[in-house]
Amino acid sequence: MSLTDIIQKAKAAEDPGAIARAIPYANFIGIDAHLDSGAVVCTLTSSDAIIGNPVLPAIHGGVIGAFLEHAALMLLMWELAPGQLPKTVNVSIDYLRSGKLEETFARGSVTRQGRRVVNVRVEAWQGDPSMPIAVAHGHFLISD
Repeated sequence: MSLTDIIQKAKAAEDPGAIARAIPYANFIGIDAHLDSGAVVCTLTSSDAIIGNPVLPAIHGGVIGAFLEHAALMLLMWELAPGQLPKTVNVSIDYLRSGKLEETFARGSVTRQGRRVVNVRVEAWQGDPSMPIAVAHGHFLISD
């Protein structure tokens, strides 16, 4: 089954998590997704496999970066027309505070969409959405 088919079935079932579960890396680090008031929200479950600093303990910065990029891609796969699969051009991440070893959430929004490039902003938080732990800005190429 192609990714386009998986996306179409997930949209019909209103289950963005079906897309996340079809991506091996998302499964490896513990990413899932759900709808919250119509918006795609990704979750990163805490596990020992994603620890970067065992003294705190804190989530590895690379995992937080991958989580933010994945949340942006999930948003685009959910909102774009079928067959318009996004490809990452670049992503910049602002790490604002330490990511504790607890459930982490991310939600994105499209800030600009052209014919070929989409700009996305994603925020990740733990507990309080008004206090993000990291923010990503990304540019993604989409097909016509």
